[in-house]
Amino acid sequence: MKSLFVGNLPWTIKDEELKAEFEKHGKVLSARVITDKFSGRSRGFGFVDVEDADSAKIVSAMNGYSWGGRDITVNEARPKTERRSDDRDRF
Repeated sequence: MKSLFVGNLPWTIKDEELKAEFEKHGKVLSARVITDKFSGRSRGFGFVDVEDADSAKIVSAMNGYSWGGRDITVNEARPKTERRSDDRDRF
């Protein structure tokens, strides 16, 4: 399984729509739009988990795809890193 980062999503996209659009190009295991924990609104990006064998084909097909008037960015997600507790104090 590979996790793909999807950026510049239209603000109205829901998990199901994200999954359906990516399934046109390969096997999608799951899709999630990241939302703000306080307002519940989309943050404009998400993640799609796909089969390893389909990942390159999906990235090629969807990177730069125009969706809802926005050109989305798709690439392999980087591993999540640990945040230090003092990171929040810097802002």
